[in-house]
Amino acid sequence: MPEPDTKELRVGVVGIGWAGQQHLMAYNALEGVRIVALAGMEQELRDSLQAEYSIPNAFADWKEMLEHGGLDAISVAVPTFLHAPISIAALERGIHVLSEKPIARNAIEGQAMVDAARKAGRVLDVAFNHRRRGDIGALKEVIDDGGLGRPYYAKASWLRRSGIPTLGSWFTNPELAGGGPLADIGVHALDYALHLLGEPKVLAVSAATHSELGPQGRGGGSRYSAQATSHAFEVEDFASAFLRLEGGGTLLIEASWATYRETDDLLDFTVYGTDGGAELKVQGAPFPPVGQLRVFTDKDGESADYVPPVLPGRAHDAVVEDFVTAVRGGPEAWRGHDGSLALYRAQIIDACYQSAREQREVRL
Repeated sequence: MPEPDTKELRVGVVGIGWAGQQHLMAYNALEGVRIVALAGMEQELRDSLQAEYSIPNAFADWKEMLEHGGLDAISVAVPTFLHAPISIAALERGIHVLSEKPIARNAIEGQAMVDAARKAGRVLDVAFNHRRRGDIGALKEVIDDGGLGRPYYAKASWLRRSGIPTLGSWFTNPELAGGGPLADIGVHALDYALHLLGEPKVLAVSAATHSELGPQGRGGGSRYSAQATSHAFEVEDFASAFLRLEGGGTLLIEASWATYRETDDLLDFTVYGTDGGAELKVQGAPFPPVGQLRVFTDKDGESADYVPPVLPGRAHDAVVEDFVTAVRGGPEAWRGHDGSLALYRAQIIDACYQSAREQREVRL
């Protein structure tokens, strides 16, 4: 087995919003990693971040950043419609890529990204940070150790009461975002649910979407836009999907940007197994580092419910560190990081939207 590459890794970050700043902080904390380039359109913020992280090169245009050269890896933290063109351009230059989720607007674009990564022999990772939460890790250990027996039903949700990212922005335009909350935050619920269940194959989906509050200019919370009209909100604000899994199990996914419920965001997971069940509830805005996790089981006919020990997870820090580790692992490690897992999520989300449009079950 070849020795891991320990030379300094030169990275760039495309995107200077919240997600891009998470990547900057995570790279900055790693030894042997140097942030050498930054790309973002807002000059004042770009200049501020360039100074804060002592980044030698900053650009308004991502194409100029790639053409400038001197990059081993980049993070792509921009609107979804730009994930594919930026990632493919970087991969074709031999640059490893960490993209924010979802992988792309749809599975067709996602497949093109995976194909580019495989052709280039480079890493393509996608930032699913919630699977790296400490409470999800603790529940994963319980399930993998057989503590629940065979899981046969699960439900995963990310629900907001008034959390449309920005009314009338790219988020609410399907041509730019690919979809609403199902594509934006529902993909997180789908990812950590499949991760917890051991990556079962999804056989069929039956989904429904609703657009009830956004078209009325409601559901934007503090980011409400008075200019929002029906034509400014063209995606769903709530979605649910019922997934049939190989082996007979089922999974329910729910995602909302706007629905009448408790004020705080809710990230949750419920699972029922042949020997036990579990519930995880993470509530707040932002989410606390540790949620409420309980395991339900019995012993000798008596209740033996308990609360597993949980350490806080590291979210984007862990995403970036795992990416850097994969890049440094050499070609053998790269083959396991080609974006195919994120592509599978995109294929499932596409099937859900097809099911909702056609009002029928769709087989994968």
